[in-house]
Amino acid sequence: MAAESPPSLMALWVYLAATPLLGLTLTLLVYHGAFVLYRRSGFHPLANPVPLAVAVLATLLWATGTPYATYFEGAQFVHFLLGPATVALAVPLFEQMHRLRRLALPLLGALVAGVVVTTVSAIGLAWALGASRITLASLAPKSVTMPVAMGIAEKLGGLPSLTAVLVMATGVSAALGARYLFDALRIREPAVRGFALGTIAHGIGTARAFQVSEEAGAFAGLAMGLSALFSALVLPWLAGGLLRVL
Repeated sequence: MAAESPPSLMALWVYLAATPLLGLTLTLLVYHGAFVLYRRSGFHPLANPVPLAVAVLATLLWATGTPYATYFEGAQFVHFLLGPATVALAVPLFEQMHRLRRLALPLLGALVAGVVVTTVSAIGLAWALGASRITLASLAPKSVTMPVAMGIAEKLGGLPSLTAVLVMATGVSAALGARYLFDALRIREPAVRGFALGTIAHGIGTARAFQVSEEAGAFAGLAMGLSALFSALVLPWLAGGLLRVL
């Protein structure tokens, strides 16, 4: 009687893909590997672990024919932890409360200006370049943290999946170029730099700000949260009005 041949790697993958823990394990391992590369690069913005991990995971899912829904059954545990992680940003912010009270009014003005300008400029530039209405609606919340941005885009008639890509691209590009722009404009104050990053570059910008200093990270986390709240209330009205006009 002939010996049974060992199962192929693809058959093994199909078997493992049926377990929710595969998505979780894959996400953690891939991100850890991307972060190791990021650290060895001296935390260079081009080696940001978020887009690297996403690219590797997307390639794996495509190469193995694994549906995203199957992968997300396990990865949803990481998704759930985004909430507690965001709340935890209040801890370093609490240590800056004395400065926060003094800077409350300027920060509020900066928040409103940042959200409005980035939305209007993004829609205006994309419209001038001939983008479709669906693309404009998907682009409008590009500077908001991803879960909120996807909800806003869906309400405006955009594609949440496209918005997710645009949000990530915005965060990575801001994390890459913000330091040089701040230096060119001679903006040295960590609180100002952090708040600007959090307003425009959401979570990726906040992570980058924490690598610079805890003070910058605290103000970036504040900006990210306030920007999400303000955008959820204002962007459907502001961007919706612009889209109707255009």
